[in-house]
Amino acid sequence: MDTKVSVSPKSLIDQIVVPGDVVLDLSNMTNQTIKLGSGLRQDGDAISAVRAGKLSYSKPNTYWVESSHKRYIPRLEDHVLGIVVDYKAENFWVDIKGAQLALLPGLAFEGVTRRNMPKFEVGTLLYARVVKTNTGMNPELSCTDASGKAALFGPLRDGFMFETSTGLSRMLNSQTCPVLEALGKKLCFEIAIGINGRVWVNATAPRSVIIVANAIMNSESLSGTQQRIMVEKLLAKISD
Repeated sequence: MDTKVSVSPKSLIDQIVVPGDVVLDLSNMTNQTIKLGSGLRQDGDAISAVRAGKLSYSKPNTYWVESSHKRYIPRLEDHVLGIVVDYKAENFWVDIKGAQLALLPGLAFEGVTRRNMPKFEVGTLLYARVVKTNTGMNPELSCTDASGKAALFGPLRDGFMFETSTGLSRMLNSQTCPVLEALGKKLCFEIAIGINGRVWVNATAPRSVIIVANAIMNSESLSGTQQRIMVEKLLAKISD
């Protein structure tokens, strides 16, 4: 006899799921358009996990399973930190920690023409946006927002870049991030977070850069309360 599993859309949000877990029951979600991201599949009215991780949700109705990986899988509109590795035929080739290099057209910058295209040395760190992800093709980047403005995109000068898991970088990008909130109350610094597991930090005082980087790297397995306590302890050490 078949057993019907009824799952509330909210009950498993931010909870750890494993392959085979039914995370959503569409029969209880009539008149709603559901968008499924990576890590989920549909079988009739049941939405199941196909990999282990945290069930994540974003408004209005997007669900996916968030897992920590060292290799990044590009998705449209992701903000990433890339490293220039080559320049050919008016295009930059950029390492974004994916299976393939990303293509960044020389014209994908605000106000740029073929007469004044930027020139970047190999090793230049760029903050960019993923604009194309076709199967079997190199992902494409842009250093402008959807309106064609530079916004915060472009080369990142000075500062310190370090690598994290993709799970940690997505946590840092969440609307409420305890470790960054706690650091921001005591320190003045700039930060750029790539969904691809790279973080850039810059500050006037080198000591601040070290504290921020250490706090972020120590935060991945901690709860929000534990993150705040950890930051307080790091700051206390430098004030002794």
